Amino acid sequence: MSCEHCNTKHTQRDEAQKKALLNRLNRIEGQIRGIKKMIEEDAYCNDILVQSAAAGAALNSFSKNLLAAHIHTCVARDIREGKDEVIDELIDTMGKLMK
Repeated sequence: MSCEHCNTKHTQRDEAQKKALLNRLNRIEGQIRGIKKMIEEDAYCNDILVQSAAAGAALNSFSKNLLAAHIHTCVARDIREGKDEVIDELIDTMGKLMK
């Protein structure tokens, strides 16, 4: 089934963008694995909490960068094309990010 027949949206990213996003996620994944190892090794709670906060901050930073790119590309394009419903979608997404 081609995408024009389904409700799935896609964003084309150039290779540099993909690489940067995936590199950030790989670092975050490494942080999470490190936290799991700390649990397995009975590390001190405070040390685990510090690492957890760092991983959360890294994920928040990833989300902020992706949101900025989304606004500059997808949202701007849809507004120029008269697809104002993208504004409601953006507001909903920002609400989820700010929980």
